[in-house]
Amino acid sequence: MYLYRFEVIDVEKTTPVIVIAKDDQQAFEQVDIELEKYFLALPDYEEIVLFEKKRIGNGSGYVLPAFSK
Repeated sequence: MYLYRFEVIDVEKTTPVIVIAKDDQQAFEQVDIELEKYFLALPDYEEIVLFEKKRIGNGSGYVLPAFSK
């Protein structure tokens, strides 16, 4: 399993989305699902960028730095 950090970019802002998935295809599908659950109306985003991919396992941790645009 992997921890994925995506950035969903629209004209107003960049929204980070974190998902856990077994492969890249499942991760991108999960981003769409999470966006649908979070927003009442889906934003008109320009792109979804895979920013980071890390293997997860027992005893692992990661620092996710904040970025401002």
